[in-house]
Amino acid sequence: MERLKKKLTEKYGGEDIRGVVSPLRICPLGAHVDHQGGRVTGVALDSSVNLVYTPNEEGFIRIQSMDFPDEEHFHLDNIPEMVPASWGNYIRGAALSLKRDFVLKKGFNAIISGKLPIGGLSSSAAVTTAYLMALCDVNDIEVDKMALVHYSHWVETDYIGLKNGILDQAANILSQKNKLMVMDCNTDAYQLVEKASHMPEPEFVVVYSGISTALIGTDYNNRVDECKVASWLLHELSENHVPSLKDSILRDISEEVFQAHKEWLPGRFKKRAEHYFTEQNRVTEGIEAWAQGDLERFGQLMNASGESSVHQYECGCPELTTIFEILKETPGVYGARFSGAGYRGCCIGLINPEYKDSIQEKIEATYPKIHPKYKDVYNIHFCKVADGAHYASL
Repeated sequence: MERLKKKLTEKYGGEDIRGVVSPLRICPLGAHVDHQGGRVTGVALDSSVNLVYTPNEEGFIRIQSMDFPDEEHFHLDNIPEMVPASWGNYIRGAALSLKRDFVLKKGFNAIISGKLPIGGLSSSAAVTTAYLMALCDVNDIEVDKMALVHYSHWVETDYIGLKNGILDQAANILSQKNKLMVMDCNTDAYQLVEKASHMPEPEFVVVYSGISTALIGTDYNNRVDECKVASWLLHELSENHVPSLKDSILRDISEEVFQAHKEWLPGRFKKRAEHYFTEQNRVTEGIEAWAQGDLERFGQLMNASGESSVHQYECGCPELTTIFEILKETPGVYGARFSGAGYRGCCIGLINPEYKDSIQEKIEATYPKIHPKYKDVYNIHFCKVADGAHYASL
């Protein structure tokens, strides 16, 4: 934060310096089900997107990123249209999201920076939350955490155009240190599951593949549509009733109905539904394993989730699959799976921290040889579980 404060003072001046810490997140269990109204788990990491800012009384937004070139500069009365692949889309979307319900008179001058690679850890949700919190702060707007989740979610769905659920925003905002955040994406009900008293502080390895293509350019939205078609078909098979495709989600289908009719589903739609229902069972078992401190069992469920993501949901890329296979076979790794949508970015593993050195050595000895194209850009990070987004004391 000190580096950002110095940069802010040099570039924009000002004395009333404030800050937001908005953590990156991972989803240990509950992969690819939030957009179907499923139950998911999430934790925030002790690596974050950090924003320092001063109020701009004239209503201008001025932001310099430490990670991307150029400055984002506009007035809140004249917010520019979305520009494909622009890092500035998230502040534009955040302002528009809040303006649906509030009058924004003040902007801010800011410096923003993120830690760790962005693909698969939902830096987009972290960035958006930071902007929303800063805008609320300078305009004296009070919103509760669930409202903040939905303001942030609107940016990615209605403004950016991604068909995702609320997992990313919920984990980013609602998480607490060493607790497992469990969200019902159909009802917004959530709980924070305490770790067992004998369970050590959980730690994860995050292995960045070196690939960071924008999610909107992957098959992500296609997979969401395939899940909806599976639900639509199961409605027809079980009820002789066809709802609108837009309103069809797998959460509205019972597992009993799926089991009774799954053989009638065409190949890929059966696979997507198979992933959904087995993943929901893994979430239920994982909650119990976390509460009991059974890391071995929790890790086994993560491995099963990873396998299902590859073979049933059919996401991934060769590089991520390589990392997944390495982690599965490495002593000290309880379990692993892709992070995020699984088309690029990172693979995560729940680890025994006593094995950090040997885990890193195994990855370094294997991954660059198989994928030499990424030998200079892939990264390995070890993270703990942290609190959700919060204002910083500066």
